[in-house]
Amino acid sequence: MSGGLPPGPDGVAVVDKPAGWTSHDAVARARRLLGTRKVGHSGTLDPDATGVLVLGVGKATRLLRYLLPLGKAYEAEIVLGVETTTLDAAGEVTARHDMGGVTVDDARRVAAGQLTGPILQVPPMVSALKVDGRRLHELARQGIEVEREARPVTVHAFALDEVPGEPGVLRATVECSSGTYVRTLAADLGRALGGGAHLRALRRTAVGTFTLDAAVALDDLEPGHLRPPAAAVAHLPAVTVEGHVAVAVGHGKVLDRPTVGLPAEGDGPWAVLDPAGALVAVYVAHRDDTVKPELVIPA
Repeated sequence: MSGGLPPGPDGVAVVDKPAGWTSHDAVARARRLLGTRKVGHSGTLDPDATGVLVLGVGKATRLLRYLLPLGKAYEAEIVLGVETTTLDAAGEVTARHDMGGVTVDDARRVAAGQLTGPILQVPPMVSALKVDGRRLHELARQGIEVEREARPVTVHAFALDEVPGEPGVLRATVECSSGTYVRTLAADLGRALGGGAHLRALRRTAVGTFTLDAAVALDDLEPGHLRPPAAAVAHLPAVTVEGHVAVAVGHGKVLDRPTVGLPAEGDGPWAVLDPAGALVAVYVAHRDDTVKPELVIPA
């Protein structure tokens, strides 16, 4: 008789993170709700922000790396004329500017002309990025500011509208590459308009194809909400294998591309599925015309 614990659930959860929770807090809550310690997230969402947080559970925690590069979408409000230490409403006010003459059309022109497409962006001090082994937000809490190199990001869409009844506040809708800081986008917009600005009410509405419409409230999360592990790599090109090839893939063997049914060109990664659509492994290019497993999902 085995004395081991029963296996925990496996899959991908899309939750709507409430305000006031760190992403680590949300993971800890999911662990208790799902009865397993094997839970991770695919990208930090600020404590004051709400919205889509994608979790990997059980075997799917190993697949989170494939979710990290996915594009993101956000909604937020930008307060013109007020700069803060954190670039959002949580920080202390550092400067005020009279920007009463700025119109929403002015802001739209700047957003389209200077802050949309491939741009360089300096990460904020309040971020999880590491410099010399230390996270920037840890340094910021000690009052230390360090030089940060601008990084290339892509803003696919940056739409702005007025907020009724609140002059100087703009509602922003942003679609961007992974690694883009929306709070920096707000600050850069304010600066480009001749003053300053900060962000408030940030809400992530999508991570790749995982949208807010399909998200479950964190406290309502239960095993029945989990999607199969294959959902984590649904954006990758996929191939289906069966029979002895499926067995070889499950054993993590190096195989010829034609054997797996993969094209002669390309580096992958490719999702390798069984006939039922379950993920067996993720393969990448190897030597000559062979491919090798980057990871294998245990049966």
